[in-house]
Amino acid sequence: MKIILAATAGSAESKHISTHVSTPTEHQLLLVDPDLDYLEWATKHLSAKGVKILRCDNAEKAVKVVAKTSVDLVICDLKLEPFDGVELTQKIRAASQETIVILTAVSPTTSQIIEATQKGAHDVLRKESLAFELRPVVESAMQTIDQRREVGPSSGEKPGLTGKSTIIGVSRPLQDVMKIVGRVAQSDAPVLVTGESGTGKELIATSVHNYSPRRKKEMLVINCGAIPDNLLESELFGHEKGSFTGAIAKRSGRFEDCHEGTLFLDEVGDLPASVQVKLLRVLQDGTFSRVGSNEMLKTDVRIVTATNKDLAAEVSAGRFREDLYYRLNVVEVELPPLRERQEDIPLLAEFFLDRIARRNGTARMRLTGEAIEHLQKHNWPGNVRELENTMARSCALASNDILLPDDIPIGRSPAGSTASLDDALAVIIEVASRDSQNALGFARDELIRHALEQSDHDPKEAAHILGVSVPTLRKWLPSNSDI
Repeated sequence: MKIILAATAGSAESKHISTHVSTPTEHQLLLVDPDLDYLEWATKHLSAKGVKILRCDNAEKAVKVVAKTSVDLVICDLKLEPFDGVELTQKIRAASQETIVILTAVSPTTSQIIEATQKGAHDVLRKESLAFELRPVVESAMQTIDQRREVGPSSGEKPGLTGKSTIIGVSRPLQDVMKIVGRVAQSDAPVLVTGESGTGKELIATSVHNYSPRRKKEMLVINCGAIPDNLLESELFGHEKGSFTGAIAKRSGRFEDCHEGTLFLDEVGDLPASVQVKLLRVLQDGTFSRVGSNEMLKTDVRIVTATNKDLAAEVSAGRFREDLYYRLNVVEVELPPLRERQEDIPLLAEFFLDRIARRNGTARMRLTGEAIEHLQKHNWPGNVRELENTMARSCALASNDILLPDDIPIGRSPAGSTASLDDALAVIIEVASRDSQNALGFARDELIRHALEQSDHDPKEAAHILGVSVPTLRKWLPSNSDI
C-alpha cells in the first residue's frame, strides 16, 4: 500500500525522486516540497515501520511520480510550482480516485478550503500546527486506506466546483466549518446553519449555494421572523387572486421563483405551524399549492435554513414539528461564535475598515498593535455584527487615521454610570451635526437599527426592546424595508 504526502514551503534544491514499488501491506508517502529542512523534518516526523517515504520538489514531478507509482495518500501545500496544490489535488484524484490528498498552507482562505475540499482534498492543515496535527491525520488516513482495501475500491468521484466566498478568517474552527461547506455544497441535502446571532449564518448559506451545481440559478432569502405570520405563507408559496383581503392579483411565491436554485430560510424557528406543514410537504415530495388554490405545483429547490434558537428544545416544547426538524437537519453546520475565533478578529477588523473607507470615500483607518489586542480581549457577545458596528463607530468618531485602544468604544457603559447617558447623547448629537442630520431623527433611526440587530431582525422582539408596538415600529421604518 502506498501513500503520497505533497507539502511545500520555501525554495530549495530538488531531491532525488524515488520510484520504489511497495509491497501490498506497505504505506508509501511522497513529500513534495522545495524546502529541504521541511522535507527532513517531515521525513523524521512520519517515519514508522511499514512506511516508505518518497520526496520531490514540485507539483509537476509529483504528478509524474503518481503516474509511475501506485499511490494512496498526498499531502501538499497550496503554494506549489508550476501549479498550486488545488490543481495538483485535482490531477492526482483524476489519475487515482482512491488516493487521499492532504493539503497544507500557512494561512488558507475560506474559498481555498472549500475549493480544495471539492476537488477531493481529505483535509487542509495549517503549517504552524503540523507538529501536532500531521501525524494523527496521516494515521487516520492510513486507517481509511486499510478499510478501503478490505471493502474494495469506491465508484466515481464528484466533480469539482468553483465559486466565491466572502467569509473572512483563518482560525481552525472556521476552517472546519468551511470543509463541511465544501462537501455538502455538492449535494442537494438540506442544510441547517446554527449559531449565535451575528455570527454570519447567511454567509454560510451563500457559500453553500455559490459552490453548488445550482450556483448559476438564483438564491433567494426569506427572514421568517421579519414577515407577519398571515403573509409568510403567501410569500413562500404564492396566492390566487381574491384568496384573502388585499390579494388583488395572482402571485407566485419564492418556491416557484427559486426553481432549480436555493432558498435560504433565515430564523426558521419562527415559522408558524400552518407553514411548517406546507414546508414539510415540499421537503418530502417537492409539491405545494398556492394560497387559495387546490392545484399542486412542483418545484426543485435546495433548502438551506438557519436559526439561533435551539430547535431541539423548540420541538420538545411543541412549538416546532419533530418531523420537519429532522427533514431540515440532514446536515447541521454550527458556526462558532467570534470569541472562539480570536485569530480572525484582526482580519475581520481590517476588512471592515477597508469597506468603510471605500463606502465613504475616505482615508482608511489603521489599527495599532495595542488596538488589536484591545479588540481580542473583548468577549463579543454580538459576534461579527458587533465587531462591524464597533469599527463603524470608531471610524465615525476618530480624530485621525490611527486607531488607538481609547478610540475603539467596546461594550456597554458600566451599570449605574451617571455619565453614560450624557456621553451617549453627546455622541449622537455630534455625529448627527457632522452629517447634517436632525439629531432626534438620527437617534431614533440608530435606536431602531440597534434594536433590530440585537433581536436578529425579529420585529416583535425589536418592538419590545424599544417599548413600542410592532405597527409603530413598521411605521418608523423606511418604505423599502422588508420588516
